[in-house]
Amino acid sequence: MREMSAEDVIGLIDRSGLRGRGGAGFFTARKWREVRNAPGEVKYIICNGDEGDPGAFMDRMTLESYPFRVIEGMLIAAVATGATRGICYIRAEYPLAVSRVRAALETCGGAGYFGGRILGKGQEFSVELREGAGAFICGEESALIATLEGRRPTPSLRPPYPAHQGLHGYPTLVSNVETLAFVPWIVRHGPDAFAEIGTDRSRGTKVFALAGKVLRGGLIEVPMGTTVREIVEEIGGGVAEGRRLKAVQIGGPSGGCIPESLADLPVDYESLTEAGAMMGSGGFVVLDDRDCIVEMSRYFLSFTQIESCGKCTPCRVGTKQMLEILERLCEGRGSGEDIEVLERLAVTVKRNSLCGLGRTAPNPVLTSLKYFRDEFDAHINGKCPAKKCKALITYSIKEDCIGCTKCAQQCPAGAIGMKPYEVHEIDAVKCVRCGGCFDVCPVDAVEVN
Repeated sequence: MREMSAEDVIGLIDRSGLRGRGGAGFFTARKWREVRNAPGEVKYIICNGDEGDPGAFMDRMTLESYPFRVIEGMLIAAVATGATRGICYIRAEYPLAVSRVRAALETCGGAGYFGGRILGKGQEFSVELREGAGAFICGEESALIATLEGRRPTPSLRPPYPAHQGLHGYPTLVSNVETLAFVPWIVRHGPDAFAEIGTDRSRGTKVFALAGKVLRGGLIEVPMGTTVREIVEEIGGGVAEGRRLKAVQIGGPSGGCIPESLADLPVDYESLTEAGAMMGSGGFVVLDDRDCIVEMSRYFLSFTQIESCGKCTPCRVGTKQMLEILERLCEGRGSGEDIEVLERLAVTVKRNSLCGLGRTAPNPVLTSLKYFRDEFDAHINGKCPAKKCKALITYSIKEDCIGCTKCAQQCPAGAIGMKPYEVHEIDAVKCVRCGGCFDVCPVDAVEVN
């Protein structure tokens, strides 16, 4: 590394085929070269540790467990781009990550890794730590830069791109934690070793937060190109016995819903995009036949709608209108034209929003409409096929009831009278559809209709 020039380092990353792991999959070497060629004596590198996807903690694990690897990646990137200043931007909700990165930076500073001769190159580089307040929009690089400048976290129109005019107007490289953590490994083992893993266009591995209706959840690292089915069944252990895999939500709240019929789809940038999903930062939620696709679409859209910065009208107004339609469907108040309007709104928001949040927020809705249109139609007709939406289901007790009174004891609304050794009944007017009776019945006498 000490004998390599800046262009040698960029060429090495280029041959490895490394792409940004923050979501868009932009080729890392291309971004580095843009910053390198941008004029200016002051240049910045920002490590984007603002991980905001619900249930995702890949960057948190890396920052807590391998902070030196990320710092080394920043040092190598500084040599390649000519950057003189670095910032580790970590959300304040990660106190352990913040403390360990701060300690690692102090250790590196005390050992002389920062200053005027980083990696023996005669180049000045220093790194500081900044804590983010936790807004999801700050994962977008221009919004992140705005907060570092003391402004409201709203995205900016591009061009100019941060690589040409970023923090305080200087060329700025913004890289995801996982991306920077790969760099030392590539330099140490060579670009060919990295390129041998994965597919032609999506090389290396990817870390996912595997969650949902799967037997074994947690963080996993798989080669690019591994199929959805392999991840769910071989790594996750499959869904519970007696249940059926329905879909997977890949890419977090802005990702897409991939049905079981496409479970042999390879997980790489191109294949997911073609299917209507996205790699995202690495969320991977497994759904089984007990999950309602309409309700899941409502849940994910409610998150992105709340987290919208509100700067552009398509995202601010469009996501709100979409959410209102989905709420009506889940409450049994949908009309025949709602689905058509919902789809038209989703396309409009996707095409006209200012930043990546707005352009990807409709993904869960569009993919759900594409692959599960029948469930939306069923909700229009007052039925929830998954029997999940409270407004569209009723509970009743069959003749199999043994009169154990467990359901009556569990009911919080007093909708089930206490009748020991007799078949119980549910008062539909009082029932709040909490499902408590269904969960505690020892003979499966409670029926959901």
